[in-house]
Amino acid sequence: MTLPPSPPPTPRPAQPRLADPNAAAHERLYRSLRLQVMHGELAPGQALTLRGLARQFGVSMTPAREAVRRLVAEGAFTMSSSGRISTPELTPERIEELASIRALLEPEMASRALPRAHFALIDRLAAINALNQEAVMNQDAVGYVRTNLEFHRTLYLRAQTPAMLAMIETVWLQLGPTMRALYQKIRRREVPQHHRLILAALRAGDEPGLRLAVRTDVTQGLRHLTS
Repeated sequence: MTLPPSPPPTPRPAQPRLADPNAAAHERLYRSLRLQVMHGELAPGQALTLRGLARQFGVSMTPAREAVRRLVAEGAFTMSSSGRISTPELTPERIEELASIRALLEPEMASRALPRAHFALIDRLAAINALNQEAVMNQDAVGYVRTNLEFHRTLYLRAQTPAMLAMIETVWLQLGPTMRALYQKIRRREVPQHHRLILAALRAGDEPGLRLAVRTDVTQGLRHLTS
């Protein structure tokens, strides 16, 4: 007598994965440090230690080490053969190279954003620019770098070019401490005009004027450091 086939075993319900606390701590530390470097909160050549970072952010050495490893790969930090960690001190040649990348990519992203630059976006950019001007008047170097990058990033998001944006954010990351040093070197109180020219070109739908305004804005200041 042939027995009927046995029913398939009832699958066990999947056990929920426990979140890795080190992974969450690593990601939080990585993002915080990345913004600090990009916004110029750390000076060029500023030394850091894994132990100090772990203590500052209340994490263990493992997530601190992983976050630093990622930031070294992105050029935000340098690490010597002895393990010394610091923010980069860029040579004039390196500054010129990074400025050239900005001059190539950022006008292109602005141009691609132009057809999608609705009035609400322009109003948002004008509000960010007002904060940027306030930082200039207060001689707030970190505030100036932060709002300057926020202005550009808000515009470039409309270009819908994620690969280009990722590339230019890596450039901003490497330039952050240097941009802070540049602002402190110039010590200007006059409000830059380039953002106003960008806003005017956006309102007028002037693509050549927009490209020129962006290119001038992203390269003119850096030339002070290479001259």
